[in-house]
Amino acid sequence: MSTLEVSGLSKSFGGVKAIDGVDMVFRSGHVHSVIGPNGAGKTSLINMLSGVYRPDAGSIRMEGKELSGLPAHRFAAAGIGRTFQNLQVFFNMTALENVMTGRHLRERCSLFASMLRTPALRRTEAATRQAARELLQLVGLAGQEDTPAAAMSYGALKRLEIARALAAGPRLLLLDEPAAGLNATEAREIDGLIKNLAAAGTTVVLVEHNMALVMGVSDHVFVLDHGRKLAEGTPTEVSGNAKVIEAYLGCDALEEPPPQQEAAYA
Repeated sequence: MSTLEVSGLSKSFGGVKAIDGVDMVFRSGHVHSVIGPNGAGKTSLINMLSGVYRPDAGSIRMEGKELSGLPAHRFAAAGIGRTFQNLQVFFNMTALENVMTGRHLRERCSLFASMLRTPALRRTEAATRQAARELLQLVGLAGQEDTPAAAMSYGALKRLEIARALAAGPRLLLLDEPAAGLNATEAREIDGLIKNLAAAGTTVVLVEHNMALVMGVSDHVFVLDHGRKLAEGTPTEVSGNAKVIEAYLGCDALEEPPPQQEAAYA
């Protein structure tokens, strides 16, 4: 069963085609990675899949519903969440408050209830706070609820952003380089978190340069080449593709046996 289907997707900037006629299918509960060098179009693709960019042509269908051309909040309401390559957190808020802001799509209190602080509003706020605590525990940040974001480590902030994206209850989660800048231990924590999310039924789309993470966590890998899809398949199929080896990954990195892949996290 597919969660998201993309067909003929294209986007140009000043005459340069960032994405050129891309077709992709993202299956429910699977981890899909999109790889390629800088300038391949990965972030442009993620921005279109989340409604930040409007495609010049093509279709984006979430569970059969056409989203192409709609504003970003309609993508979120349809069940698509995302993180960003550059951290987008509220540094003047605590970890708990950051996650709570991500749940506003799930809250259904009126302006009248907010003004009068009705019992319904208080129940909603309590539920939001409890859900945020559970998400912080899920991403490994239990006990840091009251920690200001400005005082958290970079690795913790990466997981905090994932928790906030999960607060809206997305069925598909777009992760834009979640392991960038992390040390080996932190990268392994992201690896485990992604696997747990997929096992719980969340469809994950991962953009990442860490090949050990990509090959270890993915069910399916797409390779972009200057905005076009160069190859796709399982990690084994992609790692054995001569064009991919030559253009992006390098023979040495792909010929290492699985036990040695952990070293690539460093």
